[in-house]
Amino acid sequence: MIRPNADYVFEVSWEVCNKTGGINTVIKTKAPHMLDYYTNYFLIGPYFQEKADVELRKEEVPDFLKGAFLELKSQGIICHYGTWEIRGDPKVILIDFQSMYNKTNDIKGKMWESFQVDSLFAPSDFDEPVVWSWCTGLLLESISQDIPKMKIVAHFHEWLSGSGLLYLKRQKSRVKTVFTTHATMLGRTLAGSGFDLYHQLGNFDSIQKAREYNMLAKHTMEMACAHNADAFTTVSEITSIEAEHILGKKADVLVLNGIDIENYPTIEETSIKHVTCKNILREFLKYYFFPYHTFDLEHNLMFFFASRYEFHNKGMDILIKALGILNEKLKKEDTLRTVSVFFWVPMKTYGVKVELLENKNYYRHIKSLVDTKSNQILQQIIDDFISRKLQMNESFFEKDFMKEVRSNILNFQRKGNPPILTHNIANAESDAIVQGLLLEGLDNRSDDKVKIIIYPVYLSGNDGLLDLPAYDAMAGCHFGIFPSYYESWGYTPLESAAMGIASLTSDLAGFGRFIQNKLLKEQAGIYVLKRFGMTDEQSVKDLADIMYKYAMLDHSERVQNKINAKYLSNLADWKHFVKFYIVAHNLALEKQ
Repeated sequence: MIRPNADYVFEVSWEVCNKTGGINTVIKTKAPHMLDYYTNYFLIGPYFQEKADVELRKEEVPDFLKGAFLELKSQGIICHYGTWEIRGDPKVILIDFQSMYNKTNDIKGKMWESFQVDSLFAPSDFDEPVVWSWCTGLLLESISQDIPKMKIVAHFHEWLSGSGLLYLKRQKSRVKTVFTTHATMLGRTLAGSGFDLYHQLGNFDSIQKAREYNMLAKHTMEMACAHNADAFTTVSEITSIEAEHILGKKADVLVLNGIDIENYPTIEETSIKHVTCKNILREFLKYYFFPYHTFDLEHNLMFFFASRYEFHNKGMDILIKALGILNEKLKKEDTLRTVSVFFWVPMKTYGVKVELLENKNYYRHIKSLVDTKSNQILQQIIDDFISRKLQMNESFFEKDFMKEVRSNILNFQRKGNPPILTHNIANAESDAIVQGLLLEGLDNRSDDKVKIIIYPVYLSGNDGLLDLPAYDAMAGCHFGIFPSYYESWGYTPLESAAMGIASLTSDLAGFGRFIQNKLLKEQAGIYVLKRFGMTDEQSVKDLADIMYKYAMLDHSERVQNKINAKYLSNLADWKHFVKFYIVAHNLALEKQ
């Protein structure tokens, strides 16, 4: 166990008690493990009353903070102290910065004078974090003066907390600083716009590109923080490569993103959950597809893709093309194997498709009809068997019952193809996912071996259709596919593996680069698609090959994949990864 040298650590993020993205997950899951190393560990975030009322349990302010709180209060800045209601009960300080908002331009001016942070034409979402973070700097400097003999490290996440770090540098504070970029703002923007980021690294001027994409304020803030922090960190090797070329600074330490394995089911529990949730998903497939055409669900595998809507960055473009190849290959082989693919990608929707709700209701009615007669039918079968009355060509069922079932079946049946969308969305005729699938001939015809379900709402467990929480929906599937082009880390394939689900990531994702040299040769459990230095055409072909090979595995091989996936996920436990943070903090303290 590495020995920490700091007496006090303050971790600063816009997402403390304020979930807006993935950094919230990183901080929440890591916090209990930080407390294993530091007695005096505190998180600092912005104060928004509605969120604080839910997440913060207010407590008496400790003595060492009272002076700093009073100092800030004299400037109109109110600090709230208490416990964050999460595992580990870490202590937090939330800063109400609204009274400082009239000094926004003054703060921006000082950052330009001292660090060339060019915020003259900054977008509107730049100002709030910058003012809040400046207040954070004021607080930390005041605290450091009240505990002069203590070694203090302040760890800042992303550009949103950057002005606090720069304030400390401007004041020549003795507080040592660490800065983490989870993904460069410019890199993410360029990749999302279709720019060939990884082939062009080192071949463009980042300032010029930032100006071109109206990213100059955030980009120059990142640059200033990376160069002025006592220790600069990124969450993965791929982000360090990106930062070296875009920010002009390679990471001093990689602080990899972990998970709390204890929060995930055991391998035995994942097996039970898979069977239970698989049956719910199969029932969904029955009323989604069977009114139009049927296929053998015993030979059907369920793949899934889940992410926010970033068509290129998340690899949806190459996944759709690869599914087209897989569909044609399975059709040519005339195999019984079919693959149902869920796209869980939230979009703006206008209600569930009416025909799907009708299908569900007819299905449930048929099921209910059979359920009400089930005991009578079972008893009649037993009686007929033991009395030797039953002829094998006779029906077990009463004529009236069969008549009612036939009537329901006729209502259940539909002509045409099943929809590829569960919900109505705006501009489906121009939507990239919809049109990409149709272009590949993936429109759910009866002869298609790859069946498509775009499910464009959050899996809350109460969406009115599938009604499964996200983890349960994932658990019912066989294979999660995440072939990202731009992904600083990529939690979803790791979370899938921890749920005992085979998953695929790419070597352009931070997690993919971490895990690729640790894979098992047979039934890998986690697959890594090579994309670094590859053309999209080659990646599409390779992805199709991986999906085909997985689709052809037998049951015992798929089980081995689940076991291997679960084993590999243990390698990314915070118990192993938290030490990288301690290394970064110690490094910052060593810097003169």
